[in-house]
Amino acid sequence: MIDKKKVLKLIDERFQELDANLYVVDLSISASNVIHVTIDKTTGRVSIEECMSVSRNIEHNLDREKEDFELNVSSAGLDRPLTHWNQYRKHQGKRVKVVTVKGEKIEGQLVQVEEDFIRLENEKTVKIEGTKKKETITEEFILPFNQIKETKIVISFN
Repeated sequence: MIDKKKVLKLIDERFQELDANLYVVDLSISASNVIHVTIDKTTGRVSIEECMSVSRNIEHNLDREKEDFELNVSSAGLDRPLTHWNQYRKHQGKRVKVVTVKGEKIEGQLVQVEEDFIRLENEKTVKIEGTKKKETITEEFILPFNQIKETKIVISFN
């Protein structure tokens, strides 16, 4: 099986050369040597050229004669859950949907990202008891990272 540390070293070498604030979101190597690399960057989008560059550096520095492998390098898409702290920072200000480890679903604007937790705010309209009036209130949710099962960006076409 191909060494994960070696692949990470090759990825990091290319990141240093590209100097584009790239980071690894996920790296997995199966028993049959299928390598999946997911990358992102702290600001902006990952280009196809950056994915190709990382892929080429890995492919050219691993010996296919020694171990055959399949390689997939991709960027972290909007439809994929956030898994890295930098992704939370990058998407601060956007609307997200969080599923907690207890199964609760919480949606709101990602307003704060700290080392240990995130803070969401969600505005909702509630009826004032005893009247026909409605008022907008802001709910606040502070969620420690160890209580988050999954966080996804809410895609809106408005």
